[in-house]
Amino acid sequence: MRRLRKAKIIATLGPASSGIEKMAELFEAGVDVFRLNFSHGTHEDHRKRFEEIRELEKRYDRPIGIIADMQGPKFRVGDFKDGSVELIEGAMIRLDLDDADGDIKRVNLPHPEVFQSLEVGTEMLLDDGKLKLQVREHGKDFADCEIITGGTLSNHKGLNLPNVLIDVSPLTDKDREDLRFALDLGIEWIALSFVQRPEDVIEGQKLVAGRAGIMVKLEKPKAIEKLKEIVNLADSIMVARGDLGVEAPPEQVPAFQKQILRACHAAGKPVIVATQMLESMIHSPTPTRAEASDVATAVYDGADAVMLSAETAAGEYPLEAVTMMDRIITSVEKDPIFTEMMLAQRQLPKGTSADAITAAARQCASTISAAAIVTFTTTGSTTLRAARERPDVPIICCTPRARTARQLALTWGVHCVFTEDVYSFREMERKSITIAQTHEFATAGDRLIITAGFPFGTPGGTNSLRIAIID
Repeated sequence: MRRLRKAKIIATLGPASSGIEKMAELFEAGVDVFRLNFSHGTHEDHRKRFEEIRELEKRYDRPIGIIADMQGPKFRVGDFKDGSVELIEGAMIRLDLDDADGDIKRVNLPHPEVFQSLEVGTEMLLDDGKLKLQVREHGKDFADCEIITGGTLSNHKGLNLPNVLIDVSPLTDKDREDLRFALDLGIEWIALSFVQRPEDVIEGQKLVAGRAGIMVKLEKPKAIEKLKEIVNLADSIMVARGDLGVEAPPEQVPAFQKQILRACHAAGKPVIVATQMLESMIHSPTPTRAEASDVATAVYDGADAVMLSAETAAGEYPLEAVTMMDRIITSVEKDPIFTEMMLAQRQLPKGTSADAITAAARQCASTISAAAIVTFTTTGSTTLRAARERPDVPIICCTPRARTARQLALTWGVHCVFTEDVYSFREMERKSITIAQTHEFATAGDRLIITAGFPFGTPGGTNSLRIAIID
């Protein structure tokens, strides 16, 4: 099951992809990591899918990553007497805490924290940005708003507040229950929604307590203002372009995407580009040319992974969507311009012995045309450093920790292998050669670059580089 590409594919599971055989088809087509969206489905649904993914691991003898995506706080209006109203541009409407059914003049907004964050002139977006209000007067339990962009507003439509810092935790009571459930299952990635500031990441870290990696979803323009701090705290980042594209003007989203990718490359953190990548394939067996270009752009920009959402969760062509994404990535990575762009994105090594060794490994691999770089790691830090270098050759990650292998399944260029710790340089070379041959990365006459920390089994101490020749 060796992938002949470096960027990874994440697929969201749902009704269109339920059942172990459907998952197996998606995995064989190219999925590296599965996402469980806790905005939908029951705990038992997620448990069943989790168990089936673990069965796939045994079937294919390959580590498979799982992301538990928390819903986060969602602001929604209440009910209307007739199910909906028609908002007229220039008219006024009041949002308040009164839970009575709404009408053309007012509607319930059961979120007191929103009213506490408003100012006169604040813009409020409804129904994924289709409708726009502007606050003219407000208090602790109401906001009188002018309708700037009208249209139909129906029950429970969502509310977005661009450029407003709302004093609310990124984890609701529901999220906390979902989080405990996901951690007890043993899921290795927790995706936090609605992150606005570094403190939100710290709150998530305290709850997770090291039992999983923290994946921060950047979907609020306010979070971009604290981008460097958030990236440094997170274990990985998702460019969640759905809400980001609602709260920010569409013309700003591409620039935000590139800023986020650049910040993640500099920090050596995996970064995922997500949402609407092959949206038309929900109902069509082929994507638009613009969608193919969008996926390709993310790959050219060095994204560690690209993600499918509704395309695989609820779409009519989940297998075709994964196959198409695999084809686009493979095509891009064969382009000579891709190699040039990876070279241009390469970061200067930090002033540590581990970074110096890793940079030297990439250079050695290029100079002697090695078949692969083999990293021995416990925590994954050695392998992440190797991926940060964006080498020309594959990276084989050898680790005794299942969680480390599964987490690194979404990292650029990394092929993970469960293996026991080594205790000597001779054993390290022997095991590297065996794994490289068994997994079809090298044959007789090829050379391997091997990095590890000595003493062996000591986390976070990459300090040795070896060149092995396969007889």
